Amino acid sequence: MRLTPGTGSDIDLGRVDLFDLDLYTSGDPHAIWDVMRAKAPLHHQVLPDGREFWSVTRYDDVCRVLGDHRDFTSERGTVVTHLGEDDVAAGRLMTSTDPPRHTEVRRAIGSKLTARAVASWQDRIRKATVHFLEPALDGGTFDLAEQALLLPAIVTGPVLGIPERDWEELVQLTAMVTAPSDPHFQHGSEAATLAISHHELVTYVTDWVKRRRKTGGEDGSLLDHLMSVRAGDAPLTDEEIALNGYSILLGANVTTPHTISGTVHTLIEGPEQFEKAQADPSLVPNLVEEGLRWTSAACNFMRYAVNDIQIGGGTVPAGGAVVAWIGSANRDESQFPDPHEFDITRSGAKRQVAFGFGPHFCIGAPLARLTLRIFFEELLQRFASIDLAGEPQHLRSYFIAGMTHLPIVAQKRKTS
Repeated sequence: MRLTPGTGSDIDLGRVDLFDLDLYTSGDPHAIWDVMRAKAPLHHQVLPDGREFWSVTRYDDVCRVLGDHRDFTSERGTVVTHLGEDDVAAGRLMTSTDPPRHTEVRRAIGSKLTARAVASWQDRIRKATVHFLEPALDGGTFDLAEQALLLPAIVTGPVLGIPERDWEELVQLTAMVTAPSDPHFQHGSEAATLAISHHELVTYVTDWVKRRRKTGGEDGSLLDHLMSVRAGDAPLTDEEIALNGYSILLGANVTTPHTISGTVHTLIEGPEQFEKAQADPSLVPNLVEEGLRWTSAACNFMRYAVNDIQIGGGTVPAGGAVVAWIGSANRDESQFPDPHEFDITRSGAKRQVAFGFGPHFCIGAPLARLTLRIFFEELLQRFASIDLAGEPQHLRSYFIAGMTHLPIVAQKRKTS
């Protein structure tokens, strides 16, 4: 997705196709979202195959859809790539479950991912980040977007309990889930790609659980912890462990690399922001929040209206699919003045909803924030400047806003 604004003065919302993959690969959806926020805060679209959905684009409406599970349920599916097909894992997969069960499972898993808990991983994350950046310091071309896909696995693999030999395969599979139409990850049709990746990921965690039960013992990993989680009076079934392990793998691998590459690309386009952050390292946490707002890597989430619901000046009928466009909410001028300006000193950047909102707020947000902070601390400390070494290539997905290629060349910072 192009992460710079265009002009929307001549946009006909009646002809807009928000599922047009070219819009995110070579176009600029921000121009459309600007017009939708102003003229059609509740937008209805019917796809050629008869599927339909309603879109909300304003910050407050996005927060309402994501935050109110009584009006907007997660139990029929939350990802737009599954529009029209109810989630077969509803009620078992945490992301496709409403409170109170969602809360019970989330609380048990989240205890291992609080800001205090992940703080103990700082040294491990910093060491992994330094190792990751080393190849970019030799003066040659370094494809940051391509290489960054593996960074979350390097950071979280040991935390999850996944051996290094499996990292690359799992990263490929999670990319297939979130961008099944991108030629870099596609295997056959979009449906086939989704089916293959879902099966392989669930099977991986299922086999992991079987081996653990056979050998016994504990390794303190997050996947190991899943085996002891209880919801209500009962432990999770092996199927629930497999499905939630699958969800954790997706969350760990998907958004952080695209936030990194998108933010670095923006710093290249606005070198004064790069220089400002170098001059004042205390700005790095706000740089992270502004980067999250700007990139909005998880571009949207979906819910279903429980009843006829009034929102955005219109009505979503009972059972209607509602897509909450996070990428638009994070550019809502009512919340973020000059929203199309990237400003690492922005006041209120932390109001961004890149991690979602409400009951399903990203459970891994503390770890993601820590990883991003350490990454940019190390980047700014080691690089004097960064330039493009080729044309960026954007991910072919209307769910994840990111890049497949961002070739850069960096100049090493001199140490005194």
